Amino acid sequence: MKLQVLALAATMAFGATALQAKTFKWSSSSDIATWDIHSQNNALQNGIHAAVYESLVYYNSKTFKIEPVLATAWKDISPTQMRFTLRSGVKFHDGSPLTVDDAVFSIQRAMMPTSNFTPYIQGVDKVVKVNETTFDVYSKTPNPVLLNQMTELRVMSKAWAEKNKSVAPKDIKTQEENFAHRNANGTGPYMLKDWLPDQKLVLTQNKGWWGKSESNVTEIVYTPVKAVATRMAALLSGEVDLVLDPSPQDLPRVRSNADLKVMDGIENRTIFFGMDQFRDELVGSNIKGKNPLKDVRVRKALYQAIDADAITRVTMRGLGQATGAIVAPQVTGWTEAVHKRYPFDVAAAQKLLADAGYKDGFEVDLACPNNRYINDEQICQAVTAMWSRIGVKARLRTLPLVTYFPMIQRNEASIYMLGWGVPTFDALYSLQSLVRSVGAGGDGNYNVGRYSNPQMDALIERTKKETDLKLRTELLTKALQLHNDDVANIPLHNQVIPWAMKKNIDVVHRADNRLDWRLVKVK
Repeated sequence: MKLQVLALAATMAFGATALQAKTFKWSSSSDIATWDIHSQNNALQNGIHAAVYESLVYYNSKTFKIEPVLATAWKDISPTQMRFTLRSGVKFHDGSPLTVDDAVFSIQRAMMPTSNFTPYIQGVDKVVKVNETTFDVYSKTPNPVLLNQMTELRVMSKAWAEKNKSVAPKDIKTQEENFAHRNANGTGPYMLKDWLPDQKLVLTQNKGWWGKSESNVTEIVYTPVKAVATRMAALLSGEVDLVLDPSPQDLPRVRSNADLKVMDGIENRTIFFGMDQFRDELVGSNIKGKNPLKDVRVRKALYQAIDADAITRVTMRGLGQATGAIVAPQVTGWTEAVHKRYPFDVAAAQKLLADAGYKDGFEVDLACPNNRYINDEQICQAVTAMWSRIGVKARLRTLPLVTYFPMIQRNEASIYMLGWGVPTFDALYSLQSLVRSVGAGGDGNYNVGRYSNPQMDALIERTKKETDLKLRTELLTKALQLHNDDVANIPLHNQVIPWAMKKNIDVVHRADNRLDWRLVKVK
């Protein structure tokens, strides 16, 4: 009895904070690939990293305007020089203070050869420490989207990286690991407690965090579950609080459940197929001595053989907006004209193939992820059937996210599915990554089909430095139209993202399909 009284007294002494402590349990189909913040540019991973590592600036989840985080101020010193003022009093999770040296090191780390974050440092020439509170980012030419790029460049402790032999980012294309791959030391509101890849990830509240949070969550538990039926069963049984990627067919049941709710929103992500336009002969194809995908007529035939409306209506169950553009409507450069698709026309596709010399079709490799995008594997199965109507025999192979992305970046797929979000909300981010000829400084870092057109390269280079915003937008639109004319890739649809959750969960839906950890509440 005395022990029980003492325990009750102790609980009362700790007050409301202990009583309000909440665990937030959530799930989606795939795990993150690494904890190294510059190793792989993946949207799900970036959103999880943002709970632990912080950037200089970030988008406000309600307005999507850029707001201060680790930088409290910034100003243009010249058209190619921006000065940042670092927030004082911030500490890393190991207790060491955040310094200008850490910020400079982190941006320089993102520029290293093994970094997959080069799109965010496109145009950056150098980073220079000014004093103990400020540093300058120099651009090679004026860069109108530099601040947008900084929203995804998170800050790592220089001393911690040096001590743990993690100065360079882990090369995602190899199996080699550095210390930063499985360990984390950020400044964010949560700390990495435990990570068992493909099993469970646990984050715990950083009680020494400098910022103010609206969240009452003290622990975050993320469980990757590939099987959508298992994820939905976990939500229905109460094992998890939120499913980031519910199955479209289960949404009516969730909406009608008094204990659950669904939040819908358009994501700034376009799903498309890329094609190997580099090799002289496709690996595994029955066509020898040449590559059919180098012929724009063949690429257009594959495009026109796809009934994108049927995919969004049947396979996606309405969770998609068929498009002919490589970017979503929220992105600068998008227009209704570039959004318009080539018509679905099997006869026209067959004629295009015949004109190109492939009237009997051909065999080709098709690679798709099976746990990254909404119904990704089912989409690829549907497209395989559609292509068979024009004689193209696609040999479909599907892989989980953690092995799929390194595979396509090794250029091992002839046709591949990719979903591309636009964190900068500016088409340059997509154009530079997806259709700029492969080169230095982030050029073509996800152009794994190795499409190349000097006219496209010239347009992209002009938009990198054009400061007249009206002219720059026109250039972006022109490049997007050239992408369509060349059938550089085959766009399918823009995703519509539903989040399924318990009624007592309060979150803000974001167009980049990530949770803002400062705003999650468990009532």
